[in-house]
Amino acid sequence: MKVTVFGASGAIGGQVVRQALDAGHAVAAVVRQASRFDLTHPGLSVVRVAGLTDPEPLLPALDGSDAAISAIGPRSRGDAGVASTATRGILRALEIAGVRRFAAVSAVPVGPVPDDDPWFSRKIVYPLIRAVLRDVYADLAAMEAEIGRSATDWTIVRPPRLTNKPLSGAYRTTIGGNVPRGNFVSRADVAHAMLAALDNPATVRQAVGVAN
Repeated sequence: MKVTVFGASGAIGGQVVRQALDAGHAVAAVVRQASRFDLTHPGLSVVRVAGLTDPEPLLPALDGSDAAISAIGPRSRGDAGVASTATRGILRALEIAGVRRFAAVSAVPVGPVPDDDPWFSRKIVYPLIRAVLRDVYADLAAMEAEIGRSATDWTIVRPPRLTNKPLSGAYRTTIGGNVPRGNFVSRADVAHAMLAALDNPATVRQAVGVAN
């Protein structure tokens, strides 16, 4: 399989690229600054673009691809708007290129709080997080809405707080909701879950919670 990875120079995107290559896939890594991405591999091609809003420059990265993964997301409150804006361009490019399978990363607060989460999490923690980072989660919600309206066979992966721990493969997933009492997950495990979703028909047009 050939996979196009948007946001390949980021923490989750870099994990997606490395794990996909280790699994024997061909990868087209889309980056804005090639200097921030120094990985070389026989199965890897690196495509530098000025931005993600215009679909035309993205098409070479999608040539021959079977699926695409977006690890684009806001790193801080100042980046609010990045996810939804970039995703519009990516979705248009996917439509033009005829690539249907698509996975994107979002975040737990965009989805529903599990009923069996502790009262403190449901009534205090999640509302507080949503209020403090209102712009960030509004951006991700807009991104999810754009994806949901698209003709792609999409999967949205929603992790909680991210860590830099190594791949464990021991994470939990919930199709159609968030993982109960799931507070942390490593970026490596998120990448693994996104790649696994590509081959799982049950995740098509579904949001998937992932957590340890």
